[in-house]
Amino acid sequence: MEIDTDVLVVGAGVAGLALSILLRDLGVRTLTIAKHRGTATAPRAHITNQRTMEIFRDMGIEEQVKDLSTPLKDVGNFVLTTNMTDRKQEIARYSCYGAGVDQLTSFTKASPCEMMNIPQHILEQVLLKRASGEGSDIRFYNELLRIEETMGNVSARVRDRHTQAEYLVRARYVVGADGANSLVAKQLGIPFLGESKVMSMVSSWLEVDLTEYTAYRPAAIYFLLAPGNAYWVGSGTCVIVKPFTEWILTKQYEPEDGEPDTSDEGMIEHARKVLNLPSDFPIHVKNSSKWQVNNIVATTYRKGPVFLVGDAAHRHPPTTGLGSNTCVQDAYNLAWKLALVVSGQATEQLLESYNRERQPVGQVVVSHAMQTLHNMAKVPQTLGFQRGQSVEEGYASLEELFYADTLQGEKRREQLEEVVRLQHRRSNALGLQLGHRYNSTDPNSCAVVDDGTPFPEHKLDPVLFYEPTTHPGAYLPHAYVEYENRRISTLDIIPHGKFGLFVGVSGKVWHDAMLELSHEVGVEASVHTIGHRCDYNDVLGEWTNLREVRDTGAILIRPDRHIAWRCIRRPDNPTEALRVAFNRILGNSSKESAPKPLVGDALKSIL
Repeated sequence: MEIDTDVLVVGAGVAGLALSILLRDLGVRTLTIAKHRGTATAPRAHITNQRTMEIFRDMGIEEQVKDLSTPLKDVGNFVLTTNMTDRKQEIARYSCYGAGVDQLTSFTKASPCEMMNIPQHILEQVLLKRASGEGSDIRFYNELLRIEETMGNVSARVRDRHTQAEYLVRARYVVGADGANSLVAKQLGIPFLGESKVMSMVSSWLEVDLTEYTAYRPAAIYFLLAPGNAYWVGSGTCVIVKPFTEWILTKQYEPEDGEPDTSDEGMIEHARKVLNLPSDFPIHVKNSSKWQVNNIVATTYRKGPVFLVGDAAHRHPPTTGLGSNTCVQDAYNLAWKLALVVSGQATEQLLESYNRERQPVGQVVVSHAMQTLHNMAKVPQTLGFQRGQSVEEGYASLEELFYADTLQGEKRREQLEEVVRLQHRRSNALGLQLGHRYNSTDPNSCAVVDDGTPFPEHKLDPVLFYEPTTHPGAYLPHAYVEYENRRISTLDIIPHGKFGLFVGVSGKVWHDAMLELSHEVGVEASVHTIGHRCDYNDVLGEWTNLREVRDTGAILIRPDRHIAWRCIRRPDNPTEALRVAFNRILGNSSKESAPKPLVGDALKSIL
């Protein structure tokens, strides 16, 4: 049997399912295969940030996700403790995920969406339901055996594990979304930067009612510490699955000391010990597994007609909650580009921009996750916990830390406060979550057209604070405007999967130019007038304060909501300006025909 398709997606986890949905919505023939019997069977990832919720909003599943989630602001603490059941043993606590009084404004201003806590096994079910139906072809328990490029296309040999029958898939493009042990990446021989198997971990998914010990200090994560343990992750972490009765309990182990007991009895014994629960306290193990912490990113996300997305491309500790979010955002970047190339509206050059834009993001995310892991390791160090020390020695160190009326005690308390503040980079990294900027001056990436101006310099810490801009390569800023007597976000104006052009009082001129050009380039872009008394009435002046262009200017937004091009003021020939921009974006122009950066007096004249 042979199957012909436009895109073969290998893997049906968060990245693969998200990509399958987006490609189907854009009319791309897609076959998705996965070697497993179904979606994830355990929680794993759980943090869903605002940018990913915006993508789910665009995909039409935001409400379904929210219905099955816990808003992170409702569990917006991070608790460090030596004992889950004795509140007097709490080490420290800080507000995170936008829940703190000093964070609420920043997180709320940045997006119309909230951060959510949704376990991966539930999120994948939502994605699968959205991906299924007419026009979809998703085959679980179908395993990729090998792939090879033949005459510009890709041939893939697949085995149906139900029947053991093999069949051939011929596709124009293949996307490896097959996770941390990606066969696609291995068969392509794509090299990775970094270090694999940095840490060995074991996790257990438990049904255990900890309401009495947690509801008064609701947190997504409880960081457990104990004397005699100086691991990077302390004695373990207790991650919320369902408030406050289901948890993931994770611990680090050293393989040279022997493999951990992953039986139900072994997991229950460990849980009772680190959670300090009595022997008759009910605990049920739903799942347990061993896994590795990695610190690697692919040197390239593309090799010819084959691409990598999600964990197939970047693998890092779960400390920052960026893993599944980066997976979805990879898919959001790639889908519209594949759709335009498959339809013949864009050239292959557009596809290279996926690698040029997302690979640097992967590097940043992996590096940041490792840094936050090192930051967490400073907590037991600051407490004076060391491997091999006795329980008495550990608690004596805590006694001095919290109660010593000495200069040494005061100094140690200040050090603890400093180390706790450092953890905000793990749980309150709003700038890192929302502020990715694609390079507008990369000559090998055509999906962003440079306007000759530099990106605005960061005024605040770019990890902790999001500073919106409409500079080409940035994400479209969120602002509320009024449309037909209702409030609407700028992120909700452009139809799903389409380009959009935001203009001001010169709306008709730009609309006529776009109408003329759409027939020529074959790509539609909806035109929207935003400003005071425009169709989208900027009654509060929020958009005017963010747009960074004049009333007659224009901002072209890509289907993934990143800024493709802008002009500060209306040029003499708007149609030609749009033509040059679109030809550049679609890969239909040479580097020489791209708009030349403005300098000196020419730049000053438009500002």
